[in-house]
Amino acid sequence: MEPTHLQINQSTDRCSRTYPKNYKNGFLVLLLTFLLAGGVRAQDHKMVSLNLDVENIGATVQPTMYGLFIEDINFAADGGLYAELVKNRSFDFPQNLMGWKTFGNVKVMSDNAPFPNNPSYVALSYSGHSQKYTGIENEGFIGIGFKKGETYRFSVWAKNENPDQEQKIRIEFINSANSIIGQSELIIKENKWKQYELVIPARSTEEKGRLRIFLVSQGTLLIDHVSLFPTDTWKGRKNGLRKDLAQALYDIKPGIFRFPGGCIVEGTDLNTRYNWKKSVGPVENRPLNENRWHYTFPDRFFPDYFQTYGLGFFEYFLLSEDIGAEPLPVISVGLSCQFQNKEMECHVPLNELQPYIQDAIDLIEFANGPVTSPWGKVRAEMGHPEPFNLKFLAVGNEQWGPEYVERLEPFVKAIRQKHPEIKIIGSAGPFSDGEYFDYLWPEMKKLKVDLVDEHYYKDPDWFLKSASRYDSYDRKGPAVFAGEYACHVPDRSNNFYSAMCEAAFMTGLERNADIVHMCTYAPLFAHVDAWQWRPDMIWYDNLKLVKTPNYYVQQMFSHNSGTNVVKLTWEGKPVTGQEGLYASAVYNGNEKCYIVKVVNTGKESRNVNVQLTGLKKNNTLRLGDCMALHSNDRDRVNSLENPVEIIPQRVFPTMINNQLNINLDGQTFGAYKVKL
Repeated sequence: MEPTHLQINQSTDRCSRTYPKNYKNGFLVLLLTFLLAGGVRAQDHKMVSLNLDVENIGATVQPTMYGLFIEDINFAADGGLYAELVKNRSFDFPQNLMGWKTFGNVKVMSDNAPFPNNPSYVALSYSGHSQKYTGIENEGFIGIGFKKGETYRFSVWAKNENPDQEQKIRIEFINSANSIIGQSELIIKENKWKQYELVIPARSTEEKGRLRIFLVSQGTLLIDHVSLFPTDTWKGRKNGLRKDLAQALYDIKPGIFRFPGGCIVEGTDLNTRYNWKKSVGPVENRPLNENRWHYTFPDRFFPDYFQTYGLGFFEYFLLSEDIGAEPLPVISVGLSCQFQNKEMECHVPLNELQPYIQDAIDLIEFANGPVTSPWGKVRAEMGHPEPFNLKFLAVGNEQWGPEYVERLEPFVKAIRQKHPEIKIIGSAGPFSDGEYFDYLWPEMKKLKVDLVDEHYYKDPDWFLKSASRYDSYDRKGPAVFAGEYACHVPDRSNNFYSAMCEAAFMTGLERNADIVHMCTYAPLFAHVDAWQWRPDMIWYDNLKLVKTPNYYVQQMFSHNSGTNVVKLTWEGKPVTGQEGLYASAVYNGNEKCYIVKVVNTGKESRNVNVQLTGLKKNNTLRLGDCMALHSNDRDRVNSLENPVEIIPQRVFPTMINNQLNINLDGQTFGAYKVKL
């Protein structure tokens, strides 16, 4: 495991301080700790007295409480998390050579293709002159990133059309100055389709390089599925994931992982919905799918944005397992995007819904079934005979109206009958309130779904005011899944203020963990040169990434999630914005500690005193790790050039007579651990 900022923030004097050890004079220890915490200055700050009732441990905080949601928007999969560097590797984009330049004698063909679901391939033939070249060159996803000293696995399916002579290709890595920074040759002898592979080192670093392939023999060579991956992928897997992006997900310690969307589950039309069955099996034979985001926003138009399904459901399940999160797949309910399709003929008629219901049943078998079952066998053949232990299934994304309810009902009935152990998640629609929302919640209760998915893309004021949203929710109905949320400031940036408002809102989620069982920020990923939507949690180019302040808020909550809610009050009331303060608290039964989270949205520092009431007389408390996220400038962001502008820093409150004393700077979110 690579260290995270939460573990290694030692770059400032404040962070490098440690408590003195083996002091004989306890008074000196206390005084030094008090001074390090800024205790002398605290006299000038307004005192806030909070009460933490530790005698009565409250509702369970679900292990799934804080998680992740991925949707293939902003080139999050192909060109992002999926480590494939070649765009249109099987020549099956609607314009077959999109992403490629050709020179010499190149022809696209489809007769007797090696992979039925990807029927196009390319013939490279001798140019007719030894000084003329035939070949192809791929631009990658806004270029191809190469790192000096690292190696890359090139592979290609090829067939020699002239069995009486060898065919040879030269593979080159090209930088932005059109110079060669990596090179190798490959000989193809056989007159049948076969995969060939070699590893090529890069001699220098290049963010926006290209892959060039020359035919350097006299004959004809057929090629398909041209692929290039870093050898250093996540877990070292072939057909793997970009290591730094996957590591960033692991470092959050998520409890739930929702995939693959989002609106791509619906598709612009039914033909382009995400079909999980097409995303499994041999990667070379997974068919291309149109990504609904490539034209949704005319000002962010990317006509080369498609889904190869190389990152498919098997890979998503595997990633869930890798990062320690429960998998939460979302499947189509038979409705295409309702924003884009107002007419009912655009959706699956009720009497034709059975194949979609069967897809849901088969997915559960793919995830959990024995290797002797049809879909369990597919999973086993892909390299995972053990079940993935799927527990949750979401049916539909942001659907609404009676057309959603009448389609969801037969799904619920079939899943309950066949797999009563699976928890079903329904939708509250695309908005956090209003007509659709008010209609759907009672309907979800009638259908007795286990959780209801709520989405909020709102301004800072909404997030601050909604810290008390769930205080009065009905506890008798389904639980809540806050499946998509992000604070949208006017310029839609991932600035510190947006993250601070989300932290304030999340204290309300945590305080109401008896009804809120999981939450996930959205969207997760965005390529800096190819995005359609913002804000997003993690930004990246072809070589590096930046974690936003919003990322660190999610990480701090997840790392300090606890096992039970503990009642934290200010003058007998929950802390939901009084004088700009928001707070929640949990008990962690595994670590035997209490964790207090406090957000100060104001600009003035506050001295926060937390009295722990209900302690046994012999209990002596001590401080654990305490972290804070702070910025004097609300508009400040992290960037690729300065990715650590805003990161959690270790802070040092004090414990005096079993009271936690926090010198809380203005515009700060802190998590403070008190150990028994």
